[in-house]
Amino acid sequence: MMRRFTVDDVDLLTGLDSDLEVMRFLTGKATPRDEIANVVLPEILAVYAEHRELGTFAAYQKSDGVFIGWFGMQPTKEPAMVGVGYRLNRTAWGKGYATEGTKALIDKAFGELGMDRVVADTMAVNHRSRAVMRRSGLRFVRVYHEVFDDPLPGTEFGEVQYAVDRPTWEAGRCA
Repeated sequence: MMRRFTVDDVDLLTGLDSDLEVMRFLTGKATPRDEIANVVLPEILAVYAEHRELGTFAAYQKSDGVFIGWFGMQPTKEPAMVGVGYRLNRTAWGKGYATEGTKALIDKAFGELGMDRVVADTMAVNHRSRAVMRRSGLRFVRVYHEVFDDPLPGTEFGEVQYAVDRPTWEAGRCA
């Protein structure tokens, strides 16, 4: 089950971003509460205001309503393309939530929103996220390199992009 975040969700996001293993391939450090409150959450809410169907959504286990993290479908510079991603609490890892949520976002992007392409990116060394991308129907596109002021271990191997286009998604649904 997913819902939009609200201004009252600072603690949920702070808890998620305070786990160094969760943040390992993102920033490598915890996100301070004031940054969540003053930057991260306002940015999430701004996407809702500008793009009615897109954004970052709080995810909960259906069975007991426990917060497990978030899934996002973000606008890109290309109007018919969205980027998907997720961040889950460690307690939710290895249970299929990442793949299930990513597939649901891809289906919504094509089936409801009329998108032409869905993309996702991660560090090349983040093998678990790469596996989720493949299981979700995304296919490897490229390796690219970015310059970071404070690079994480593994940055030297680059970032990877995975994607699926509408014809490929449609063909997979008919198989």
